[in-house]
Amino acid sequence: MKPLLSESEDNDALRALGRASVQIVHDLKNQLNGLKLYATFLRKRMEKGERPADELETINKLIAGLDRTARDVSMIVEYGRPLELKKQAGTDLERLSREVAAKLNAENLSNRPPVTGGLAGSVVVDGQTGPLVGEFDRALLAEALRWISLSAIKMLTNKAGSLAIRLKLDTFESGRDGVIEWSVYDSSDHDPFHSFAGSNEIRLSLAARIIEAHGGSATSHDGVLSVRLPLAP
Repeated sequence: MKPLLSESEDNDALRALGRASVQIVHDLKNQLNGLKLYATFLRKRMEKGERPADELETINKLIAGLDRTARDVSMIVEYGRPLELKKQAGTDLERLSREVAAKLNAENLSNRPPVTGGLAGSVVVDGQTGPLVGEFDRALLAEALRWISLSAIKMLTNKAGSLAIRLKLDTFESGRDGVIEWSVYDSSDHDPFHSFAGSNEIRLSLAARIIEAHGGSATSHDGVLSVRLPLAP
């Protein structure tokens, strides 16, 4: 009978598996890029000739699918890499959320189709009075909030309106938390923050990893995506 691995040996094995997985996924991304190159070349050849419209539509769908798969693969690679936080004291969660919303709205206006997945309205931030300040890695946290916002838009059952990002303060005996919420009206039981079931879940899993590295948590309950982050005393 094979002996059980010690905890240190088990951790070493997991780290080795993680490194191998990242390399495999990286190689897969290179193969996808090669397929996209050939598909793009084929599309250019078809555009020069008199090919039926449905053939061009098919090749365009193929290229779009390769692009989506490559983005998902890139997210998995990012998930497998160690996080190196560069925390900055005095980072205001409300200000950071407003910056993320402003960038999403600007991209939505300058791109067609909209980058926010067809949202008719805008991303708005409903902040509370007073700063929500803590020690955070601004760049990484902004990426996490962006990914959650994009995923929340895709999960909305009604895209005719706007997406509201709500911030509030939660105080308790041992400290203070800043809470950020996205109402998505999707009350499914699964946890999208810790799943790799699709593009949205991959994006949300990486966002949750960043949140948790800051000592916070990311949860989904009753149609609301919620992030909780510890604030400065």
